[in-house]
Amino acid sequence: MSPQFQPRRARKWVAGLAILGLAIAGCGGEEAATTDTGEEATTEAAAGTPTEGGSVVWARYGDADSLDPHRTTTTLSWQVFDQIYDTLLAFNDDGEVVGNLAKEWTVSDDGLEATFVLNEGIVCHDGTPFDANDVKYTAERAIDAENPSVTSGAWGPIASVEAVDDLTVKFTFEQPFGAFIAFMADPFSSQICDSAEDLGEDFGVSATVGTGPWKLVSWTKGDEIVLEKNPDYQNFGRPIENSGAPYLDELIVKQIPEPQTRLAGLQTGEIQIIAEPPLEELDAIRSDDSLELYVAEQTGQNVFFEFTISRPPFDDIRARQAVAYAIDPDAAIDIVFGDVVKREKCTVARGVLGNDQEFCAEHGYEYDPAKAQELLDELGYSPDNPLTVTMMTWVGGNREKMVQVFQNQLAQVGIETEIETMDIGTMNARVKQENETDSGQSTFDMMGWAWYDPDILHQLWHSPGAYSGYQTPELDTLLDETRTTVDPEARLAAVQDAQQYLLENAVHVPLYTPGWLWIYTTRSEVDGFKIGPFNRPLFNDIKLVQ
Repeated sequence: MSPQFQPRRARKWVAGLAILGLAIAGCGGEEAATTDTGEEATTEAAAGTPTEGGSVVWARYGDADSLDPHRTTTTLSWQVFDQIYDTLLAFNDDGEVVGNLAKEWTVSDDGLEATFVLNEGIVCHDGTPFDANDVKYTAERAIDAENPSVTSGAWGPIASVEAVDDLTVKFTFEQPFGAFIAFMADPFSSQICDSAEDLGEDFGVSATVGTGPWKLVSWTKGDEIVLEKNPDYQNFGRPIENSGAPYLDELIVKQIPEPQTRLAGLQTGEIQIIAEPPLEELDAIRSDDSLELYVAEQTGQNVFFEFTISRPPFDDIRARQAVAYAIDPDAAIDIVFGDVVKREKCTVARGVLGNDQEFCAEHGYEYDPAKAQELLDELGYSPDNPLTVTMMTWVGGNREKMVQVFQNQLAQVGIETEIETMDIGTMNARVKQENETDSGQSTFDMMGWAWYDPDILHQLWHSPGAYSGYQTPELDTLLDETRTTVDPEARLAAVQDAQQYLLENAVHVPLYTPGWLWIYTTRSEVDGFKIGPFNRPLFNDIKLVQ
């Protein structure tokens, strides 16, 4: 039976999109996070007293691959390092960009300069003051030509970074960059204290130095990350009530691959918070007064198919179109997820500038197996000569079940697929490797990215691309327009032009949203847990009910 979840309480917000100096709203009005905490749970919690101190264990299906914000793109990593570092700006509950480490910012009329003024008295974890030199260090490290951040493209065309004085830093750009201000609120722009340079290769592995609410104690890879509260923490922008250090003493992030094992640990009290409980257990969780269920909906996540185009058959648009016509994502979603995910038809996620389901449907592909077979016939494939390819995805989130459903749908039109699943870090490397190989059985993959701004399209598809995949001069020109256009209406038009190209050419075939780490369950004694905008778990307000 498909899992069903009907939330009873919801707080609404609109995800924020920012251009230089201007926050604009994307598609809004949908729930960011719903909490099923019925009257019984509320009454039970009220019977106890929320108390400061103590430790919470948060269990997830996998581990981080780095705690260096410049060396990873995975959600499993940034959800941890988002606790260790802070950002110049932040997203509030309405998805609007607000001050954080920086109390104010200005952008020049020509869009070529952005200046930030920092709050006073911020202290790094090692006791050194956080100042403009740390911001300069972080940015220059991210765009270093010899060893850039893996998300260096998100920093835009920075020409220089100047520490004007201890509390003022100025960025100068080669050309206007429409996504920069919003990026300063994203975890991948986390500010690193310049004393990290002294840590050498230990940084991001066994040692960190930031200004965030939690400090790294230890990391046993494949097992657990232990964090302790930062007693000097000051909150200037995170959407929480607590303005100082976290109420908890300790936060332990555990890797427990099996969903049933995570749930069992939650039920026995060994674990207090889990991500991705078994979907088939959602009804049971809802009826259990000792547990509370949270669903993050406005996550910025987009799960999609992409293709290896360095060799046949997917270097031919007809092969990509055949896959797009052969799959029925709505049926697959109903079988695997029920109503806890939604069909996605755009290349940018819901709540992001440009997400218009009707517009995207006009340029994408609907389920049409007869059309898929017609295209395969044109390419010379038949029952005696089927198209055989490898379909890849990463573990967790019921993705293995989704690709199995797609495998069956593809088989019905004569596309035989061999499924491979792997951890997300391995998959990122594998996709790039496949795109740089011109022989062997071809592949396509079910990938997922989360971003707050349509600039994700530039990072994914502008040459050389995130994975050395599909790229053309025409697409590069369209994507450049999405970055350099500052006027909101003109930028929206540029984003739609890029989306139309990606959809019609079956480069990026959207499937569903959300896709990973979007359902959380806590024990009822956990008071104050919150999912912030763009699926950012927040632990600062947590007290344990005694």
